[in-house]
Amino acid sequence: MRWACLLFPHLALDAVLRRHPSPDAPLALVTGPAHRRVLFAVNAPAGALGLRSGMSVTAAQAITTTCALTEYDEEATVRCRRLLAAWAYRFSSLVSTDFSGAIVLEVAQSLMLFGPWPRFEARLREELTDLGFRHRIVVAPNAVAARTLANLHDGMGVDDAAMERALGQVPVEHSGLDGDAATAFARMGLRRLRQVFALPRDTIARRFPPTVLAHLDALRGADKTPLTCYQPPDWFDEKMEFDHEVELHTALLFPLRRLTSDLGAYLSGRDGGVERFVLRFEHESVPATQIVVGLLAPERNPNTLFDLARGRLEQAEIAAPVRGMRLTARELPPFVPASRDLFDMRAQQAMPWEQLRERLRARLGDDAVHSLSTQLDHRPELAWSEEIQGKGAPTALADLRPGWLLERAIPWRGPAPHILAGPERIESGWWDSGDVRRDYYVVESSTGQHVWVYSAPDENGPFMVHGWFA
Repeated sequence: MRWACLLFPHLALDAVLRRHPSPDAPLALVTGPAHRRVLFAVNAPAGALGLRSGMSVTAAQAITTTCALTEYDEEATVRCRRLLAAWAYRFSSLVSTDFSGAIVLEVAQSLMLFGPWPRFEARLREELTDLGFRHRIVVAPNAVAARTLANLHDGMGVDDAAMERALGQVPVEHSGLDGDAATAFARMGLRRLRQVFALPRDTIARRFPPTVLAHLDALRGADKTPLTCYQPPDWFDEKMEFDHEVELHTALLFPLRRLTSDLGAYLSGRDGGVERFVLRFEHESVPATQIVVGLLAPERNPNTLFDLARGRLEQAEIAAPVRGMRLTARELPPFVPASRDLFDMRAQQAMPWEQLRERLRARLGDDAVHSLSTQLDHRPELAWSEEIQGKGAPTALADLRPGWLLERAIPWRGPAPHILAGPERIESGWWDSGDVRRDYYVVESSTGQHVWVYSAPDENGPFMVHGWFA
């Protein structure tokens, strides 16, 4: 087996920055009791101003007043780990969140699907960057070794032969041992794990708790204690809270894009789609505003989900300034990608019918978009019907049928037309007192327009115009 450790050294900070409209501005997370507020974490611009983790808020404000202070939300960090686990589940069925600040996944079997490790690793990094998380990635024969090596390395990949040597170079304080054990080894003059590995096992067992020897065995792959495997939830529920009231629709687009991106990552992880999701905009003193986004077919593309949600948001009336946004999706049917021809002749900028239909519904309203479907009747005026929110693509009614059918046929006026095709006999409707007997022709007018006309069989009467071709 090969385990990849995805370590997120700035997870708490990234949980805030990824939804912040200005991630490059100085920002610090604050925690602690009211009488002693301290900085929990700072981003790089805040560090350049002289702020450090553990510094009191009073001292930080004495240094600068341009740094934004945000309350550290441990629950937001937990939600981000769950999101990352759901995202990683698309790459492996063995995903674990047992390690603090990291997730591990078994990748040996995934290489057959996603290609060799360098290509697979590049894909992981690209998607994590798009999600807004800084990371390190290390691959090792077991999960504990991968997690330990990720403390010091990024991009390292070791096999069984090289793992012992790589672990031997790890400082004891970064080996994952508890603080008391690491301090005791340091006082004994043991600075690297290779020196600890050289100690007799019975000596370690007598002088240290059993957890120390168990951890050393796990590092070297001797302890096969199974990890707790992640199972994706049956629904998606994510929220964002704002530090201030948001009044403009445009200011809601950035968090909306992040939420729909997270929804897309979750759906890809469980290999499903969404047919309906709910946006809730929370206010200070009035009930929340709710916007329902319904789709006619399952979808999971983040850009499509964002476009649909944005269209609904632009049409909605928000009752009051917004203090938080929540996205909930519970109707998650299987997702079947639309079939495409191997040699697709559509223009590159052409939009698939499914996306165009959903975008029109989001912009114009559900009742403004109709579809045409064929009916089992030969009479042209009864051979089609109109559907609201039809699930299919526009249907070609038949060959040699016009795109514009007149509600009532009118006599032909002008010079005699040039007949291009026909006659086509249509004789039907005897069972419902709507009997018709017509010979249809495709003709060309003197101006070059193609017209669908008919005449009564065995009669020399004038042509009747029934439709126009585009």
